[in-house]
Amino acid sequence: MAEPLPKLATLRRPGLLMQAVAIALPLYQRRLQQRPPLPATATARLPELFAREARLEEIRRKGDVTYSVAAHIEALVRLIAEARCQPGPELPR
Repeated sequence: MAEPLPKLATLRRPGLLMQAVAIALPLYQRRLQQRPPLPATATARLPELFAREARLEEIRRKGDVTYSVAAHIEALVRLIAEARCQPGPELPR
């Protein structure tokens, strides 16, 4: 995946969900900063993270009882934090 940032910019999610992500994101980023730099192969994880978040969004939109808002927050936090670790232009904070 060459361009995760434009793809992230197109995600449209409910405001309350994104507020929860904004609260949790700094904690996850601190944890990322404490570990060694990601190898170049870490970029391969981004498609998997995008796919997981897309599955959760589909479940949310269907109103399925198996939807977990906590899992969706975790998926979005991880996706955004990992994308910010990738080389390239800075993702707005």
